[in-house]
Amino acid sequence: MAHADRAVGAGPVGPGTGRGGGPRDAMARYALLPLRIFLGVTFVYAGLDKLTDPAFFAASGSGSIGALMQQIRGTSAVPQLVDLALKDPASFGYAIAAGELAVGIGTLAGLFARVAALGGALISLSLWLTVSWSTEPYYYGNDLAYLMAWLPLVLAGAPMLSVDAALAARRSRQGRQLFG
Repeated sequence: MAHADRAVGAGPVGPGTGRGGGPRDAMARYALLPLRIFLGVTFVYAGLDKLTDPAFFAASGSGSIGALMQQIRGTSAVPQLVDLALKDPASFGYAIAAGELAVGIGTLAGLFARVAALGGALISLSLWLTVSWSTEPYYYGNDLAYLMAWLPLVLAGAPMLSVDAALAARRSRQGRQLFG
């Protein structure tokens, strides 16, 4: 690190703190924004794609969630999860689509960003353990990469350009007014 005091947690860094307001620090503050935008847009798109495809919610037939679950049942790492989906494929399909949409919107807006990212990670984990588990070599399966991409957002949230950041700033201003 450029400043030894940052390594030992000597306090905040950024505009208004008297240190660390340069371009490198600005880039660091915005480093997760491209990942957040990519994952948010991708999950909104995936949810809308499912919701606008009438064939997807069928129990059988080309392009249906039921046919996909039947196809992956024997190669899934967690066949019990597939069996659960097969009990009511349409409801499972709607749940996945709604989950992807909620995660994507929450991620883009930065609203409950860590919760949204955790939801995205759990969706990606379930898809990796079921749909793309048998992909060889493993790095050809995109669900594992999505799972790993969600983890920085689970840890960091959306500290910049987000509803969460705006609410935190508002609470901070109110606290200063109350106690300052």
